[in-house]
Amino acid sequence: MPLRSYGVLKGKAIEVRLGAGQSPHYQVRIVDDTTDYRIAVNVKSQLPPSDLEFIIIERFTHPLTAAVETLPRGFTPLKREPGSGALDLIRGNLFDRVNMRPLPFSVPGFDNDLNEKLDRVMQRAVADENALVYAFGERWGPEPATKDKYFGFLPGNGIHDIHMNQGNSGRFVGDDGVFQDGGLIVHFPDQQEWTAIFLKFQSQTWHTDDRTGHAITAPGPTPPQPQPPAPTPMPPPLPPLPTPDEPDGMVRIVGALVNSVKSPEIEIVTLLNTSPRDIDLKGWGLLDGQKRRQALSGVITAGGTRAIQVTAPVALSNKGGVVTLVDERGLKVHGVAYTKEQAQNPGWTLTF
Repeated sequence: MPLRSYGVLKGKAIEVRLGAGQSPHYQVRIVDDTTDYRIAVNVKSQLPPSDLEFIIIERFTHPLTAAVETLPRGFTPLKREPGSGALDLIRGNLFDRVNMRPLPFSVPGFDNDLNEKLDRVMQRAVADENALVYAFGERWGPEPATKDKYFGFLPGNGIHDIHMNQGNSGRFVGDDGVFQDGGLIVHFPDQQEWTAIFLKFQSQTWHTDDRTGHAITAPGPTPPQPQPPAPTPMPPPLPPLPTPDEPDGMVRIVGALVNSVKSPEIEIVTLLNTSPRDIDLKGWGLLDGQKRRQALSGVITAGGTRAIQVTAPVALSNKGGVVTLVDERGLKVHGVAYTKEQAQNPGWTLTF
């Protein structure tokens, strides 16, 4: 069954512990106005490959931040649907999947393992008295008779499953669901910055069913395992090219006119075919933030662009939103997001 108590915890980070042991989790102590919590972030997978995929986005911009900024401190349950503030790493267009990479949780050296990557962000959050952490995942506790085993506060209480929670394999398939993914977002208001951290197990499939969150395609090839640290830094490996089975980025959304000067408004989404072959768009679809679908047709030539006029039921809000491109099987090919602030210049096309 999906997660039982999904939501977001908003509070101040005051203490951290690096992940260690057989099932390591990076631990963060969070406080709101009255309660202590512990958030436990997986840094090693129980299923092979053991290294988690991660992405850290500094200067994170997405309409999600406006949705959660007004929430009270403490834990807020979230509806598992678009626009509620719930995370969906696939459907929310929070980042480009090809920028995720696997990393061991602990290796010798400086700033080269997942513990240290998380610690760099969270130590900054601890040091900044005005920084607030938003931890998305499943609530556990409170446990009135049990002190927290890491930080000693009473009652034990917190958030876990702070990672993608769909496309699972093996014994974890029962945890699948849509709009219930975990993640960490940190707001640094003095610098007007948001930093986002998203995690995924390599055993999880990226393409999932829109209703159940179960995998709808077999996992792609296992990404190459990182090599031991070299004496001189090596550039990261290039992301794999899109394929028919893993079409991410084959056609990309490169522009969107969401605030037209014409009346009635004419909204345009511009597509770019990055592949060396013509692509028939028959059966493909364009989705807005509410997952309303506009059917596409015609051919986009190799290396060519195509401007798509948005038609009902799809609508691009001037208050921020997401735009997603799916193929004839419903697999996500590309997705983008924009904020209310980015949409405030009438007649200008946003570029992605």
